[in-house]
Amino acid sequence: MQHFHILEPDQTIRQEALEKIDNLNKPKGSLGILENIALKLCLIQQTLSPSLHYPCHLLLGADHGIEREGVSASPREVTWQQMINFTRGGGFVDVMCRQHNFELKIVDMGVDYDLSDFHTIINYKIAHGTANFLQQEAMTLQQWNECIERGCQLVDQCIAKGSTIISIGEMGIGNTSPSSIWMSLFGNMPLDICIGAGSGLNSAGIQHKLKVLAKSVQKFLTKFPDIAETLSNTPQGKCPNYTFKQTEQILYYFSGFEMAAAIGAMLRAAERHVTILIDGFIMTACILGASKLYPNVLHYAIFGHCGDESGHQKMLNLLHAQPLLQLGLRLGEGTGALCAFPIVDSACRMINEMNNFENAKITKYF
Repeated sequence: MQHFHILEPDQTIRQEALEKIDNLNKPKGSLGILENIALKLCLIQQTLSPSLHYPCHLLLGADHGIEREGVSASPREVTWQQMINFTRGGGFVDVMCRQHNFELKIVDMGVDYDLSDFHTIINYKIAHGTANFLQQEAMTLQQWNECIERGCQLVDQCIAKGSTIISIGEMGIGNTSPSSIWMSLFGNMPLDICIGAGSGLNSAGIQHKLKVLAKSVQKFLTKFPDIAETLSNTPQGKCPNYTFKQTEQILYYFSGFEMAAAIGAMLRAAERHVTILIDGFIMTACILGASKLYPNVLHYAIFGHCGDESGHQKMLNLLHAQPLLQLGLRLGEGTGALCAFPIVDSACRMINEMNNFENAKITKYF
């Protein structure tokens, strides 16, 4: 894996940014989370006048070998069918991107279908879906590295057009399964509390999913006894302290191609001081994984919403993340992040456009 140089944002301007926010013509602290977001934008961009220029949304699609085990209510072909639907503007992600003026990049990272006739889909296909991680690693280390690089390339393309904020979404039937496993292994949490209905499993379906994923994890831990030892030696309630290599092994063994590319995109965005809007359960799992490789990535993330997938709030708690919205969403595609964008925009407009006490000739009473 390529090396990323991700630093905590320079705190030199923090006090000056706080003073600017406090001197806006409002009671101190009265705009709550908007003030926190404005400060974060200032620190990420290292300016007292941050901008949300040329927002881009990366919609990454791929299929998962584990879907063959019946762990999803949706059939495999829904991945490619939805990818085509997105090109025609018919998905909710299309609606949100139009509403908020995001450039939408639809990317085939590994859909099990030939999408080459659809020229608005970026063809970064690694393979026609990952391998079945119940039987073997989902992808090779080489494929993992290719996904990371392509995620980086997508972000570089956005930055070349002047983008200062990106959001990322996914389309991949079965991708709640690797997300649940990552949550369990990185959070040292029982697998059963990490698994939910995904696209609509009933209780029997959830139990089957748990059985398949538990067997997959057991096979993985047998193959990597050093990871099993680290996990077993970690006290309950504490996150295991895996090495970088162990973390990477956990990630690529279970990952989808779209998830690996998302991690690459997140790391590149943080490296280049671009704000990352985080979507639901899948993308939260991706930034959890990214943060286990490079903890400073979290300084560049704003969490859009807490979704309706079982376990999402627990995963957010692992990251000490405060989501902006809770709308009962479990669609994916990045729609929760896009729904949250106007709040981030309001915070940016607040610090740039509000008057201050002195200019407005209002008595400052604190």
